[in-house]
Amino acid sequence: MQKLLIEVRSRPRLADCVVTSRSTQVETPITADRSREGLWLAIAAYGMWGVFPLYFPLLEPAGAVEILAQRIVWSLALILVILLIRRRWAWAGRLLRQPRQLGMLSLAAVMIAVNWGTYIYGVNSGDVVETSLGYFINPLLTIALGVVVLRERLGAAQWIAVGIGLVAVLVLTFGYGRPPWIALVLAVAFAIYGFVKKQVNLPALEGLAAETAVLTVPALVYLVVLEAIGVGTFLGHGAGHSLLLVLTGLLTVVPLVCFGASATRLPLSTLGLVQYLGPVLQFLVGVVINHEQMTVTRWVGFGLVWLALAVLMADAVRRLYDVRRTNVR
Repeated sequence: MQKLLIEVRSRPRLADCVVTSRSTQVETPITADRSREGLWLAIAAYGMWGVFPLYFPLLEPAGAVEILAQRIVWSLALILVILLIRRRWAWAGRLLRQPRQLGMLSLAAVMIAVNWGTYIYGVNSGDVVETSLGYFINPLLTIALGVVVLRERLGAAQWIAVGIGLVAVLVLTFGYGRPPWIALVLAVAFAIYGFVKKQVNLPALEGLAAETAVLTVPALVYLVVLEAIGVGTFLGHGAGHSLLLVLTGLLTVVPLVCFGASATRLPLSTLGLVQYLGPVLQFLVGVVINHEQMTVTRWVGFGLVWLALAVLMADAVRRLYDVRRTNVR
């Protein structure tokens, strides 16, 4: 089966890549069996990302920055083991000879650290619903980034979606009594991260290895200082707590591996739909399990966000249909 693309271009626009925001797809023949495997792998990846809010509170009394540092260190440790087993090291030598790529990956590392840290803070401060909002509005921020940075021109449906999204943020600002800054920081950081990653030609696992390598030294220094002054939690709160902190690495890498495998097995359109499973589950955790307050104004704001995404997805499906019809001819 031919790979589905939103638009036939040598360099796709960011606005046309928001069907899925975590990676670009590898051109691999998609059979029925591979597609089925890919669907389950994608559900597993986004499902794990969606229930992350249930895990981070287990790490208390560790603060958000300590959890972030532990996550960085143990993610890199696990990735290095995987790469060692697979003997995939050639990329590292090439990367070290490309200063521009190193600079881009360093920027990506900062953005993913901001994203992770804000997410952990939001979850542990009881704002899980707002963290889900960040991932709902991320496609709209990605489109806006394409317009501002790359001077891309949008179609009518995309402008409508962005406009509805802006109104939604204003409504939610009124509903929360403040700008939804947790959601906005998450969305902006991840949109910039996605933009930078598209400039660096590295597979997901190798990319995360490079990013966490950039962050590991400051993370280790921070953790050592915490333990030295007696406020760190890794050594003084029992083996169970230490194990939970170590497992943040596993819980970071496993969904990424599942996602990487699914991206080579699924059409871009299907992967783009499954990506909303993550924020949907986060939203449900916040409302159903954590019983976070949802006023009428907040429901209206979220409804507008979902309407904007529906417009965006309908436009993406139409573009895919047009491309397929053109190819059939």
